[in-house]
Amino acid sequence: MCVTRDRHGETRDCLAREWASYMASALPEVSWVPLPNVGESVVEQAAQWRLDGFIFSGGNDVGQCLERDATEHALLEYTLKHHLPVFGVCRGLQYLQKYFGCTLERCSHKKHVATRHAVSLSGDRLEFDAPSETVVNSYHEWAVPKSELASQLEILAVSEDGWVEALRHREAPITAVQWHPERDNPASALDRLLTLNTLGGVA
Repeated sequence: MCVTRDRHGETRDCLAREWASYMASALPEVSWVPLPNVGESVVEQAAQWRLDGFIFSGGNDVGQCLERDATEHALLEYTLKHHLPVFGVCRGLQYLQKYFGCTLERCSHKKHVATRHAVSLSGDRLEFDAPSETVVNSYHEWAVPKSELASQLEILAVSEDGWVEALRHREAPITAVQWHPERDNPASALDRLLTLNTLGGVA
């Protein structure tokens, strides 16, 4: 969930309304709740509420908001310890790369900000039938070069100009996409399958 400041300087957490309609479409039987950016104490809430799957949504560049970075760091360590699923979106993908000790680079503003572009999919790494190529939305200035992907992760999709567009962890139930599935209405079949395949077992 994104962190913002209003005109009075008050810090607020916010989540795009599109997530409600997307979750209703992709995972209609799943109960979900936004988590506040409260740092390490978020793990106590996750355990108390018996949360069994997590979405790391877009917004805030990695390193831009320390409260959010600390919250997602604690949650990611919690999920890895308990083998719980994570679905990352945009910043979520980038955060995984940084968590595992690797870098991000600026990508072309013209090709990747407020536009759509093609991506090639690694169908042999997916547990469902998927097209070899599709078109996705794009709203990011930072990205992961395919040659610099963390060794714990593997590519599921790549852009024509060589950036990682989807990935998964080699052992943990973690998948992430660089685009925003919640911003497409209706949601694509690929997005629903990626989300369901990652989070479909949660309650």
